Amino acid sequence: MEIRVQEIFDKQVIQQHVLRRTTVEERIAKLKKLKKTLLHLEKDIFQALQLDLRKHEKEAAITEVYFIYSEIDFAIKHLRRWMGKQHKSASITNLLAKNWTQFEPKGISLILSPWNYPFQLSMSPLLSAVAAGCAVLLKPSEFSPHTAEILKEIISQTFPEEEVTCLLGDKELATDLLNLPVANIFFTGSPSIGKIVMKAASNHLSGLTLELGGKSPVLIDKNYPLKDAAQKIAWGKLINAGQTCIAPDYILMPKEMIPAFVSEFAIACQEMFYNVDQSMDTNKYAKIINTKHLNRLKELIAELNDSNGTILWQSNIKDQESFPATLVQIWNVNSRIMDEEIFGPILPIVGFDRIDEALAIIQNKPKPLALYIFSNSTEYVTSITQTCSSGSVCINDVLLQVSNPNLPFGGINTSGMGSCHGFYGFKAFSHERAMMKQSKWSITKLIYPPYKNKDRIFKFLKSFM
Repeated sequence: MEIRVQEIFDKQVIQQHVLRRTTVEERIAKLKKLKKTLLHLEKDIFQALQLDLRKHEKEAAITEVYFIYSEIDFAIKHLRRWMGKQHKSASITNLLAKNWTQFEPKGISLILSPWNYPFQLSMSPLLSAVAAGCAVLLKPSEFSPHTAEILKEIISQTFPEEEVTCLLGDKELATDLLNLPVANIFFTGSPSIGKIVMKAASNHLSGLTLELGGKSPVLIDKNYPLKDAAQKIAWGKLINAGQTCIAPDYILMPKEMIPAFVSEFAIACQEMFYNVDQSMDTNKYAKIINTKHLNRLKELIAELNDSNGTILWQSNIKDQESFPATLVQIWNVNSRIMDEEIFGPILPIVGFDRIDEALAIIQNKPKPLALYIFSNSTEYVTSITQTCSSGSVCINDVLLQVSNPNLPFGGINTSGMGSCHGFYGFKAFSHERAMMKQSKWSITKLIYPPYKNKDRIFKFLKSFM
């Protein structure tokens, strides 16, 4: 292990005991200082996101930067309540005692963040950890190097390294960090790497939050307006060029609706992302992160054949770092394109005759991070949500469930473990500690041995416990 990493960790081992005693005012001051640094370096953040993913400044503002401003403000507003005593009712065994829970920091936390939303998915868990009173080791993805550099600059200007340190490196550094006996790990990435992180966490019995991915399905009811559905799905699929963990991954709809949906999707794509020359505007449309991922998307399309599926529509694009928006009709729901998380602007469509056929497809695949339903029928929505499991559900829209800090964001099984954002992010870095103060009038001594002549007492307890 790099000596410097061990040196920083050793400093944090000492500092964590100071941080756990910080007051709500001190933690709020740290969050305010973080926001001040972000505002000061905002232009540099936008530039880094443009260089790494070619994100338009407005897209970066909404999906990355302003998102974090909102989360910081939310944490500042509610932190006093989160850190306060949560009073609990007494039971018959401690009838006169005072009972409460209180959140305490888990300790040194390792945050491993991804490349697709490299700023937001680094800063969101970081601010939650700061609010919870934890020391942090942050390792951003090496695939988004410009954002990683600006993250390092933000953190160095805001925190001493014994509180928060940003470390830059590749998977070798990640392996070294996972070998440290940290108290808590927060990982965002693929299920395959999530399994590796989970195994590493088991070595030290570290706390663990996994924000993973999966194939998030979309169900469209036969009576739902297709133009509205197509606009929303096109935006949700093509923002960040489909490199979004909760992007719509495939659509299930009645077969007869497919041609009309394709037409409406193409119109929506052209309205949002086309130039005057009728090609994708690369000032608005993000690039694929690197050649490896671009080639993977090309392979998914190249593997289509008469038995797997066929291309229904592709956008016009001239840039070599981008991939066209692509609609594909699927015949074989067990083909590679229906097994892997696409993480790009390819959208498979599966037609069905009966809704139970669609539900069976979802049930037979790993539980997704998100489930999208377009329907104005309460009965239709209820039947789907009761039949199919997912990390979250969004009805008549896409992606927006992640924007509400009052809602937990997280997956289930292969799509994740634990939740984040708002109070749930604070909780991910905290231990909910049970506390009880016994009254001097305690009656518990009545159940101490010897037990002779105490049958009535135990009979009474049995009826109440």
